[in-house]
Amino acid sequence: MSLEALGALREPVRRAVYEFVVVRAEPVGRNEVAEAVGIGRTLAAFHLDKLAEAGLLDTAYGKRVGGPGAGRPAKLYRRSDAELTVSLPPRDYRLLATVLADAVERAGVEPALYEAAQEQGAKLAGGDLMPRLEELGYEPYEDADRTVRLRNCPFHALAESHPGLVCGMNLALLRGLTGAEAGLDPGPTGCCVVFPAGKSKNNSH
Repeated sequence: MSLEALGALREPVRRAVYEFVVVRAEPVGRNEVAEAVGIGRTLAAFHLDKLAEAGLLDTAYGKRVGGPGAGRPAKLYRRSDAELTVSLPPRDYRLLATVLADAVERAGVEPALYEAAQEQGAKLAGGDLMPRLEELGYEPYEDADRTVRLRNCPFHALAESHPGLVCGMNLALLRGLTGAEAGLDPGPTGCCVVFPAGKSKNNSH
């Protein structure tokens, strides 16, 4: 499955379609993709469906506002939550992480975990906030209020089974990494950690 999904991105136009969809905060339709990538709507739909078949995109139906087909149900696409990895030979670090997370919760040593996460974040610190976050697998962006938000969580799979533990660890890690004020603001998608307006530049400490 992972190799097939990665293979689906080898085609340049399909990769451009995927890259456009994954940076959008809301699901998109074929018309938006076609206009953004510079291809026909039929070709856009073809590539979108191939990406969905490979497990890289999720689909849903909803009404579009404005443009062709406004008001009628349309097929919409957004990034899949599935995590794709290739490891030869296969390794299961998620299983190890799950065992460790269970042990931390049973022993009640969350404060020690958060302290270690903040210290590790400080060791990784340096440079401006946005590019540093990108280097570590986050996808940061500024919303209309200039609050820095994260489209994804690198620890998503573990956060689903241990949300309180992992979100707290992630928050501590990012506070150590950025030296900036950060808080939790859970939403329907993306990472729950946010940075107040004006924190996207200075990250040197």
